[in-house]
Amino acid sequence: MVERNEVLAYIILFIGVGLLVFTFISAYSLLAGLATIDPIPSLVEQFGEVLAPLIETCIRIMYLGIMGWIGSILTIRGIQFLTQTKHQNKQKKS
Repeated sequence: MVERNEVLAYIILFIGVGLLVFTFISAYSLLAGLATIDPIPSLVEQFGEVLAPLIETCIRIMYLGIMGWIGSILTIRGIQFLTQTKHQNKQKKS
């Protein structure tokens, strides 16, 4: 019988893995040029056409870094929670 904590651990684990998969798909589509981020006109006017690609790249890096960080934290927490509940279940059966 699967306990509530174990189900919650699996949910957290799959959300974390899902975020990681989404991050890598987004990274591939952004780097392959399949998806683009439209530059903001006021920033283009202020900093010129030369800095627009740099700003776009920084936005991509921040976006992918945060998504990857959140996904990896959720995956780690899901695995820790899952191993902890399995260990507790073993102790209860003994």
